Amino acid sequence: MKKLWLLIFILWGDVASAQTNKGIEQYNVTWASQSQNSGQSMPCGGGDIGLNVWVEKGQLFFYIARSGTFDENNAMLKPGRVRVKLSPNPFDGTEFKQQLILQNGAVLIRGKNGGINAEVKLWVDVYRPVIHLEINSNKAIKTEAAFESWRYKDRLVKGVENNQGSWKFGAHGNVKTLKDSIAFRDGGIVFYHHNLDSTIFDVTVKQQGMDAVKDQLFNPLKNLTFGGLILGKNLKAAGTYSGKYMDTDFEGWKLQSISPTRTQNIAIYLNTTQTAAVSEWQNNLQKSILDADAHNKTAWRQTANWWQQYWDRSFIYINPKNNQDTAAWQTGKNYQLFRYMLGCNAYGEYPTKFNGGLFTYDPVFVSEKTSYTPDFRNWGGGLMTAQNQRLVYFPMLKNGDIDMMKPQFDFYLRSLHNAELRSQVYWGHKGAAFTEQLENFGLPNSAEYNWKRPLGFDKGLEYNQWLEYTWDTVFEFCLMMLETERYAGKDIHQYIPFIASCLTFFDEHYQYLARKRGSKPLDGDGHLVLYPGSGAETFKMAYNSNSTIAALQTITRRLLALPDNYLDKDERLKLAGFSKRIPPVTYHEIDGHKVLTPAKSWERVSNVESTQFYTVFPWGIHGIGKPGLDVALNSWKYDTLAIKFRSGVGWKQDNIFAARLGLTKEAAELTTFKLKDSGRRFPAFWGPGFDWTPDHNWGGSGMIGLQEMLMQVDDKKIYLFPAWPKDWDVHFKLHAPYNTTVEGILKNGKVANLKIVPEERKKDIILMLEDQKAK
Repeated sequence: MKKLWLLIFILWGDVASAQTNKGIEQYNVTWASQSQNSGQSMPCGGGDIGLNVWVEKGQLFFYIARSGTFDENNAMLKPGRVRVKLSPNPFDGTEFKQQLILQNGAVLIRGKNGGINAEVKLWVDVYRPVIHLEINSNKAIKTEAAFESWRYKDRLVKGVENNQGSWKFGAHGNVKTLKDSIAFRDGGIVFYHHNLDSTIFDVTVKQQGMDAVKDQLFNPLKNLTFGGLILGKNLKAAGTYSGKYMDTDFEGWKLQSISPTRTQNIAIYLNTTQTAAVSEWQNNLQKSILDADAHNKTAWRQTANWWQQYWDRSFIYINPKNNQDTAAWQTGKNYQLFRYMLGCNAYGEYPTKFNGGLFTYDPVFVSEKTSYTPDFRNWGGGLMTAQNQRLVYFPMLKNGDIDMMKPQFDFYLRSLHNAELRSQVYWGHKGAAFTEQLENFGLPNSAEYNWKRPLGFDKGLEYNQWLEYTWDTVFEFCLMMLETERYAGKDIHQYIPFIASCLTFFDEHYQYLARKRGSKPLDGDGHLVLYPGSGAETFKMAYNSNSTIAALQTITRRLLALPDNYLDKDERLKLAGFSKRIPPVTYHEIDGHKVLTPAKSWERVSNVESTQFYTVFPWGIHGIGKPGLDVALNSWKYDTLAIKFRSGVGWKQDNIFAARLGLTKEAAELTTFKLKDSGRRFPAFWGPGFDWTPDHNWGGSGMIGLQEMLMQVDDKKIYLFPAWPKDWDVHFKLHAPYNTTVEGILKNGKVANLKIVPEERKKDIILMLEDQKAK
């Protein structure tokens, strides 16, 4: 018995040591020199605010971004840029350090110049929309804090620059980004952008023939006002100035110290309100300031505690010997750095954007061809692309970050009625018609819908070679909603009507299309004829796309498996009847080998997505421990199109497919490619890939792949190390269904310890390493 307790003590000593000495702090990013430009910035944020922070030529800069700051063109505007100068300047000397402190979410900047030592701490309140700038020095110095804006005037938006909003390549007339209101007031600098009554929403509604129901449509853009106030004691207004940063002219509004001091605190209070009267926005801003002031003494500790709990909730530390030269160590580091970036929009009103999130910067540092303002990002601001967005949000399940999934779910719930109205107006049937490129008001993007449509073309359909009939991508978010119930026991009653409406659309619409072609709504076997359909943006004019079939099968099955209180008897009977109308998954043969296939047939290939593997991920029909694994492996080996498309760039999912198929070598190679240092100064600023920098669907797909290499779940089964290289030491903590956490250490190819909570779930653990058993 003593030996047993000694063994337990030693094993848990390993865990404690790893947590104490090799925790999240091992990945703190430290720079010993100043940056050359905003392209070498460092992320900082919290709540729903993101900052790009850098020091250039002795001056501190940071861009401000916040969730939901959409203008009339549906571009996601940055509220502005802040520039800070100190005098005498501690950053003009030879000693400099800038560090991202992951433990508490802050950026610390230290400098020494002669006898002047100073430290700047920049952090964002997780619970309130406030940015804090704290300056401390050993001697009294002066501070100049300026707010800089390129939107001091209206700006014409031409050509490719229209990709930052929803006009894209379909711009009509002169498109302008309208100017902000900026002024010295209330002892500081007030800045805001107030949208007009008329926006791209009105243009889109008219274009798509939805005017008859316009007053019923959700409109998030009309009169939206966003901005804030910069304020600090011992500061006074010091005039304005003009300048140019990179490719963009700007005006600046300065605050200066009234007298030198060793301590200077500056706060930037932000507010976003949809209201016709700016005065109401101002009143809400004042309420936000009063609330922040009331919690000023506890705000930092609450924020630091939030970040600590965030890191304690989940982690993957690979090769915690701190050998930064290995690809495996970089993979673990950048997994955590990207999770930090995701955590900065934990509580946003809108989802984290796949094409840069809150951390875009001057676009010329992404591509020399995009010498536009800092507001630019490719693929839109308020426009969401489902196949990209899903990769940002799937990793949150195994991270236990389910509270952070709410903005993405709310995005769809707000758009539900608009999507249902589309079905009623165009086709006269029920169900929510969601598209792949979806505006934040639930309608297709006007450019992708196409202004040059053939006469009589179906008004409910996008006239676009990539997006036509791409309606099934919403189901991956339905799956995530269902998974929150399975993983964490969340009450998902609010999502059931949404999920049911998405299923209803497919049931009713494809029977509607079949009747238009003939007299029978179903095929000879009583199944829906899913034609015309699509396999993502790639396999077009598809007949019975397997990505659609797998989605319909899985979502229907999962709804029917919910506890009785979620569905009444009639709803269950309706779903059971629908399940019988869903066609079976189809297969093909290649050189005598049975393989997965994108569909029964298709007319053309328009993109490079391997949807033949969607039954593997996300739908989990094929994979480890399931029938047909050999078929999926055949597809990986013999499908020439899948081989041609295979890559680790951007939103490519081959690393995830490989992990789910138990292909350790391939999964490791593709995942380390995804999560290696980006080549930019901040190692997790990947891209642009197919989209923009920092590419969040690049990082998200890397996270999913790494999680699946470590742990896969199938209802109650938990497979550990199903595609994990034995020479990768790891300490990890991940979440599994049924309120389960799994923490463990793999060292020298041996499982040193496993901690399963609750303990009774140990019986569901299946170790995939040879000669290992769960302890």
